[in-house]
Amino acid sequence: MNRARSEIEMRARFDQIRYAQVWEDADVLLAALRVTPGDTVVSIASAGDNALALLTRRPARVIAVDLSAAQLACVRLRVAAYRTLSHAELLELMGSRPSVRRGDLLSRVAHTLGAEDQAFWAVRREDVIRHGAAGAGRFENYFRLFRTRLLPLVHGRATVDALLQPRAPDQRAAFYNRRWNSLRWRWLLKTFFSRLVMGRLGRDPAFFDHAEGGLAEQVARLTRHALVDQDPSQNPYLTWILTGRHGEALPLALRPEYFEVIRDNLDRLELRCAAFEVLADEGVYADAFNLSDVFEYMSPQAHTDAYAAVLASARADARIVYWNMMAPRRAPEAMRARIRTDDTLERALHARDKAFFYRDLVIETVA
Repeated sequence: MNRARSEIEMRARFDQIRYAQVWEDADVLLAALRVTPGDTVVSIASAGDNALALLTRRPARVIAVDLSAAQLACVRLRVAAYRTLSHAELLELMGSRPSVRRGDLLSRVAHTLGAEDQAFWAVRREDVIRHGAAGAGRFENYFRLFRTRLLPLVHGRATVDALLQPRAPDQRAAFYNRRWNSLRWRWLLKTFFSRLVMGRLGRDPAFFDHAEGGLAEQVARLTRHALVDQDPSQNPYLTWILTGRHGEALPLALRPEYFEVIRDNLDRLELRCAAFEVLADEGVYADAFNLSDVFEYMSPQAHTDAYAAVLASARADARIVYWNMMAPRRAPEAMRARIRTDDTLERALHARDKAFFYRDLVIETVA
């Protein structure tokens, strides 16, 4: 059961903050997982936003697992921030809102952490002050290069601000066709969102080992969906990419109406520096699994082994949710008799997914 873990650990680095915020839509995740009070949920930790969002459904346990100690340090910082700060201060520390006191907020929160985490965040203090804790990762820096160095060569600030204004669907299409989708914009998408550039500056190159198809073409198609079919003014992920903050639209875990319920349920969150596959060997049985996009990093055999481990720790009717960006992954053929899928729900939720760059959303139920 450890094959998938050793495979990805040998090919990718886990000693840095790769994602300082979670780039999967928690609204879609919660609608897909249908977590109820008393459930046990296994979640890929990443930076912690969606593990915290799951607490709004008051499960008995959320077990957040990650191979990266750096990612778990991001989760612990968030947990401490919810306990220490007001909601407005939390948004400033994360970078969702501008702030002139981010260093003081970080000091207050770090003071409640252990010595190892204090040292971790002391090294990254200037990054947090400048960009927010949610902007201090490799992937966020990739978008920052896009926003500050290249996007101004294509669209000025006024055009970006205009894009993020609320409009009716026909008005969004007209704006996109007349003002946004220029030759320079298409060139920028093709160049900056290629596998080569994203592998060097954003994701680890090893994460593309099993990818299929053209990344730039996929990003161009899905970006149009986010700018025209969806409402850009309501998309926190797009707003961060274009402005460096979340604006008025916030990811679920950062919305004011959920602040108190998350804070009140933090004791239900458990952090594990491990591969999710080991939980079955430890006798963990779960009702729901948020697996991010981990399967697309795996070879077909490693994917089969990892999926078997999920089934071994899944209770009857457990829900399994994950995303695919470049590698098509679904339940392995030998295990599909044990799985039910809901194609209608998948299509409906994928259409409204604000983390628009994923090719596929997978929702499976253990039969």
